[in-house]
Amino acid sequence: MPTYAYRCKDCGHAFDVVQAFTDDALTECPACGGVLRKQYGSVGVSFKGSGFYRTDSRSGTGGTGSAGGSTSDSAAGSSTSSTSSSSSPAAD
Repeated sequence: MPTYAYRCKDCGHAFDVVQAFTDDALTECPACGGVLRKQYGSVGVSFKGSGFYRTDSRSGTGGTGSAGGSTSDSAAGSSTSSTSSSSSPAAD
């Protein structure tokens, strides 16, 4: 269950409460009975492993990405030439 931080608008009393997602938000300060506001803070995120940096998907100096494109182009060219040779005998 998540922990939510609350702060009273009237007296400034701040506290944390463990609540389920289905629980309603607190609205009344336990210290003075004033109006509560839910506090939102930054979340600590830690990216571990590969794939989070721009250079992680490349090996070498970066020329590999364009070579991969050339490989698929030459494969497409091979299939095109084989299609054209097979279509010539079929046309006769």
